[in-house]
Amino acid sequence: MEDLERYESELELSLYREYRDVVGMFTWVVETERRFYLANHVEVTPKVVEGDTWFEVKLSDAWVWDMYRPVRFLSTVRVLTFRDVNVEKLDHSSHPADASDLLS
Repeated sequence: MEDLERYESELELSLYREYRDVVGMFTWVVETERRFYLANHVEVTPKVVEGDTWFEVKLSDAWVWDMYRPVRFLSTVRVLTFRDVNVEKLDHSSHPADASDLLS
């Protein structure tokens, strides 16, 4: 069990480092109940069917935070959800150019 925990910790640290390296390439952060994305184009469309509201989220030129995916860069993503969707524009001026000291 300890080996599995160590393996997952290493995967997560590697994923964080990848995130830190690529975040400057993207304009938007998108959070859904299941995933965290970085993207350069985001379109959120509310849909109402028989009184139920859901959201269609379309992303292009995206990166997904998922340590079990072998490929995290995605050309297009489509998410359908009844849950909250948070979309924020990244402010790159508030991020240090070199964040390597965060891991020390």
